[in-house]
Amino acid sequence: MKCPYCGADDTKVIDSRPAEDNNAIRRRRQCEKCNKRYTTYEKVESIPIIVIKKDNIREQYDRSKIEKGIISSCNKRPVSYEQIVQTVEEIENEIFSMEEKEISSNTIGELVMEKLKDLDQVAYVRFASVYREFKDVNTFKKELNKLLK
Repeated sequence: MKCPYCGADDTKVIDSRPAEDNNAIRRRRQCEKCNKRYTTYEKVESIPIIVIKKDNIREQYDRSKIEKGIISSCNKRPVSYEQIVQTVEEIENEIFSMEEKEISSNTIGELVMEKLKDLDQVAYVRFASVYREFKDVNTFKKELNKLLK
């Protein structure tokens, strides 16, 4: 790390501690040449993910869309907000662990359905009916039969 005062490359870390709700590290440094002190922050750089929609339109990934879909599916179900947040975090972790710059909305939808199946089966069927665009009762029956197996 270069000293901002004299430009020397030789600096040492005096103190490190978490910052910004543990999303960054604050480091207090001292230049070995001029002895001046300064603070730096280290943060994980997140790569923006682009979602490819069904009609091939691309848009930036938005966590709130997943959360809204799950909240709607869990409406009047015995699922707490903490469980919903935990499920969204699990889905998001899987998305980011793929390390892809672009991901299809289909992949995200399947991840949501997989998590909802374990969280609440009624919420799963509700989400599936919108996501898979169920056209009639027979489509519902097919999905329920898959769930019952």
